[in-house]
Amino acid sequence: MNSRIPPWAAKTGLTTALAAALTASSPAWSESAIPAPRQKELLYLLQQDCGSCHGLTLKGGLGSPLLPGNLADKPDEALVEIIMQGLPGTPMPPWRFLLKEKEAAFLVRAMKTGQTMKVEQ
Repeated sequence: MNSRIPPWAAKTGLTTALAAALTASSPAWSESAIPAPRQKELLYLLQQDCGSCHGLTLKGGLGSPLLPGNLADKPDEALVEIIMQGLPGTPMPPWRFLLKEKEAAFLVRAMKTGQTMKVEQ
């Protein structure tokens, strides 16, 4: 195993590139690196697309709840990996075709802080 990859990477199956990116202090992972219009799109995706399985209020459904209390003890890195790669053998699809890793990290922060899309009238 590459000595630059932290132990949690092997346990969660993170790719070398993703583990290195998460380990480095990189402004690419900051919320400000994602333009405000894209942040709005991502929050819409969270509510509508993720909500179609996890419940529109993210309290659970076919998928598990995505509420801050349910995610608090889960490592951000593992959640990013699940979003990007999906969970084989479950209905959770990979989102790597639509999201960049920094966008998946934004979604993880949004879920862990209870941030949801505000419906505009």
